[in-house]
Amino acid sequence: METVAQEKYQAVSHRRNLQWALMPIMLVTLSLGWKYPLLGFTVAGAMLTGVVGAFYKGRYVCGNLCPRGAFFDRLVAPLTRRGVIPGFMRQMPFRLGVLSTLMGFMGWRIALNPSDLQHWGMVFWTMCAVTTAIGVGLAFTLHPRAWCAICPMGTMQNLIGGHKDRLQISHNCRECGRCENACPMSLPIARHKETGTLTDRDCLKCPECIASCPSNALQWSEKRS
Repeated sequence: METVAQEKYQAVSHRRNLQWALMPIMLVTLSLGWKYPLLGFTVAGAMLTGVVGAFYKGRYVCGNLCPRGAFFDRLVAPLTRRGVIPGFMRQMPFRLGVLSTLMGFMGWRIALNPSDLQHWGMVFWTMCAVTTAIGVGLAFTLHPRAWCAICPMGTMQNLIGGHKDRLQISHNCRECGRCENACPMSLPIARHKETGTLTDRDCLKCPECIASCPSNALQWSEKRS
């Protein structure tokens, strides 16, 4: 029992330390990217990492490796109330609209001067700055990770690999709701007890819910290395 508790603590501690280490990437990019546009390519790197990672672990990058996700979890969440993400923001038609609008706008802006890398970097920086501002606004009015419900990269990861490595829920589940309170996306985990599997494709594959469960009823469907 003590070993299980230690493993839970280590998993959560590792994730949070990793987030603290990654968060400065976003902060430096946002604060200096307007002056040094090539820093904007860190945004492109994060986007590419998310898409590639989706083929292996769904939204794992969103929950563990995204510098902006780390910013929302570690800095913004403690300062905001944990409200409710509106249902329409979780619906795929709305999310696809956001995805197509933002990606289309970014593509159009790049096409205005496709041979200039400085221009590319400024476009990436602008997209990051604008969407982060929107994300902070949503965090203080709705939920710390409300932006992550409609983030284009999150939507792409959902579509590509949202079915991978699903959370398993055993009959030991007491439906106490602690896992849902710990979940960064406030997913209704306990409601899936009867089926034994969390089918929500927006699970961020973080260890927060598992660590919070007092009955050790949660585990991943695939053994992680």
